[in-house]
Amino acid sequence: MSAVRPSGTGLYLHFPWCERKCPYCDFNSHTKGGSQLPEAAMVQAMLHDLDLDIQRFDRRTIQTVFIGGGTPSLISEAQIGTLLKGAAQRLDFSSDIEITMEANPGSAEFKRFKGYRGAGVNRLSIGVQSFNPYQLNRLGRIHSSEEAEAAISAAQRAGFERINIDLMYGLEHQTPEDAITDLSSALRFDTGHISWYQLTIEPNTVFYKEPPALPDDDLIADIAEAGEQLLTESGYERYEVSAFSKPSQVCRHNLNYWQFGDYFGCGAGAHGKLSNADAIIRTAKHRMPERYLEGLSLHDYTAQTNLLSAETLIAEFMLNALRLRIGSSLAQFEASTGLDKALIDEPWNQLKREGLMLESPTLLRTTDLGWRFLNTVIERFLD
Repeated sequence: MSAVRPSGTGLYLHFPWCERKCPYCDFNSHTKGGSQLPEAAMVQAMLHDLDLDIQRFDRRTIQTVFIGGGTPSLISEAQIGTLLKGAAQRLDFSSDIEITMEANPGSAEFKRFKGYRGAGVNRLSIGVQSFNPYQLNRLGRIHSSEEAEAAISAAQRAGFERINIDLMYGLEHQTPEDAITDLSSALRFDTGHISWYQLTIEPNTVFYKEPPALPDDDLIADIAEAGEQLLTESGYERYEVSAFSKPSQVCRHNLNYWQFGDYFGCGAGAHGKLSNADAIIRTAKHRMPERYLEGLSLHDYTAQTNLLSAETLIAEFMLNALRLRIGSSLAQFEASTGLDKALIDEPWNQLKREGLMLESPTLLRTTDLGWRFLNTVIERFLD
């Protein structure tokens, strides 16, 4: 493997607590219970974790920060400010850095939006999931449709010019008309970005054990087609499988993932991907908050470190890059993985012959047909 050149570097910060675990969620999140969160200790641990990663992988210039969870908006404005200030002291934040924070529409949380803006957060991703009261109840969400609307309005009043709304489709007993009504509710706020994605049933979730009555594949295809048409007519471009944005409103942090860039991952259960001169390494931090906090005394937060093999690099690059509508380039594949193009020639050429990828010697991009059958395209590179 030759030297690798990441296209950018981001920073992912994970807070593991939620008010309540949703039945569809397979993320590393834990119910916070009635006691006060040890947020100051967690912030201290995350910065210590970052110190150790920097010792191993060197100081980097950071283009994007994403604060995820769990529910990061359970954390006070002061501690978010401490976390971002500490990260900026340890890394070189670019002058136009994007700092995204996930937030749920609980009334106690959206009162903090102005404080988060003052702490340095300049983009919010609001987990609405649905504006329909029945669906919110079935999804285990603790907010109402009125609180969701109030949260988006509050974020706009707080000065956030970059807001994403997370919205699901393919929900229990949902018709195309129901889904379009939901999407239309989001479009009324004219935010710059909407994540419109299908509910999928993941292992180790309540829904996996007790599946809801979801629409069949044909109905889901009708919903997806109608939703994309409405979003396009409303000025949004589908630049990734489930991401729609207005001009200059793409999520740069996620774009870095899909372009196979590097990122530090700090916090309980956080994952990272970092390159050096001759290797690409994935890190996974301890998932349980209690064990992660022990890192302050143990000086160790990392549960797993994996050196990526050539086969894994091909699989991961394609899994990410082909999610983008514009795909990627052969040059980017070689630069990001350090691998020779000969390793992908056979499946790539076969996919071209089948009309699933563009007839190009330099572009790794699906055709419209390949985009419809993206899982099939990606699987060819995994064989």
